[in-house]
Amino acid sequence: MYRSAPGSSPSPARRSVLRGSLAASAALTVGGAGLAAPAFALSGRPRAEWGVQTGDVTTSSGLVWVRSDRPARMLVETSASESFRRVRRHHGPLIGAGTDFTGTTALRGLPAGEQIHYRVTLADPDDPRRTGERIAGTFRTAPDRRRDGVRFLWSGDIAGQGWGINPDIGGFRAYEEMRRLDPDFFLCSGDSIYADGPLQPSVTLPDGRIWRNVTTPEKAKVAETLDEYRGNFRYNLLDHHVRAFNAQVPTVTQWDDHEVRNNWYPGQILDDARYTEKSVDVLASRALRAFGEYTPVSTLHARGGGREGRMHRVVRYGPLLDVFVLDMRSFRNANSPGRQPDDTTGILGAEQLAWLKRELAASTAVWKVLAADMPLGLVVPDGTNIEAIAQGDPGAPLGRELQIAELLRFVKHRRITGTLWLTADVHHTSAQHYAPERAAFQDFAPFWEFVSGPLAAGGFPASALDATFGPERVFVRAPERANLSPMESPQYFGEVDIDGHSGELTVRLRAEGGTVLFSKVLRPGRVGQ
Repeated sequence: MYRSAPGSSPSPARRSVLRGSLAASAALTVGGAGLAAPAFALSGRPRAEWGVQTGDVTTSSGLVWVRSDRPARMLVETSASESFRRVRRHHGPLIGAGTDFTGTTALRGLPAGEQIHYRVTLADPDDPRRTGERIAGTFRTAPDRRRDGVRFLWSGDIAGQGWGINPDIGGFRAYEEMRRLDPDFFLCSGDSIYADGPLQPSVTLPDGRIWRNVTTPEKAKVAETLDEYRGNFRYNLLDHHVRAFNAQVPTVTQWDDHEVRNNWYPGQILDDARYTEKSVDVLASRALRAFGEYTPVSTLHARGGGREGRMHRVVRYGPLLDVFVLDMRSFRNANSPGRQPDDTTGILGAEQLAWLKRELAASTAVWKVLAADMPLGLVVPDGTNIEAIAQGDPGAPLGRELQIAELLRFVKHRRITGTLWLTADVHHTSAQHYAPERAAFQDFAPFWEFVSGPLAAGGFPASALDATFGPERVFVRAPERANLSPMESPQYFGEVDIDGHSGELTVRLRAEGGTVLFSKVLRPGRVGQ
């Protein structure tokens, strides 16, 4: 992003299985805020003080993540019951310094539409009988029957603009609110860390109140080294709300700019005195490795102590839903005014665009969520250049808009129904309806785009709209001035609820505190809604 500066509680069974996880991290609690302060003393047995995570869960598979305090063998047991009376064992990797003592184990052959209870054990690699504490978690696999329905949340923008974990307000409180809604999964729409956003111990707000940050050495400067990027990912895990959420809710995670550096693009050479490493490609390589170490993503694989692979992927969540996770960062061209009349690279790159067309055409899911890390019709500037897609010219597509026009034309002509765009990035929440009768480019079928966030960062005024694709802002909630702290402006996340019987999809834009700000029901197979 370009800026610099009432639900139900989980089921009793699901709550109780987390006791082991939360008890295991009780030693990390600092004061009343429950903020982790791990201290890695290498005596005793391996410990997993940073919690567990699951990611990219499907009808039959999922990924489980853990971090040890020393070299260890990762073992995962799964069961249909929280008593673990009958278990299935999954042998994970030997984890060590090459991955910052993180490890991910793939679980396969799981039953569809079931609550899976799991526990992770870290064993001494030299003596498997010496095992550390078990840390437990749970998740639901995707249903294989349409009637079962799907419900998930999305947001992004975490620990940004100088607003980190504040013990005075209880840390990242929105995570606890999301956990209580007990979704099937969480879509993190990018800016999951702010590697370019150092934190000060305290900030004085305009009204005189003091915002206090938990700080770490890695958050004292912009991230450049691999260890500094790793430390930025660890920072969010200091919050006990985040760890409790991760132990209960799987995440589908994508990246945007702040996982590397504000408004970055491939090939960029920095003119920024804060950085001694000026090549963004070098920084992005280090950031991708840290991302793969700290986030369970199915398309990133460990090789030679690092991470290789790609960020864009499809997470198939049963007959009702496919999530198309886009990467609008790794293949884009350089930021510019965006007025070029011919642009084949665009924001997705030619290869990713071809992949997306194939996957959309092959999808049999009722709903096809395009998880975008940047909005389509909202103008997001980068100085005098354009950071996202829309460049403020309401006429025919130019620059990166050309690639989006090609995709929208393809969706219409192939009669692909049920597409829905979700994003974060702009630090306010809104709903836009796109229609050809309002647009300069008209060869597309109407669709909706919903924006949420920030989840734990500064709030910003609403972005301007670009009329090229005919957006109408049906709802917006945004502050009047830039970079309001979470003490001054609520944090936002969105909810998507797909009914298993009717197939209707309901989007709710939520504000921290239990308020539903806006709701929209979409019907399957209908054009224009």
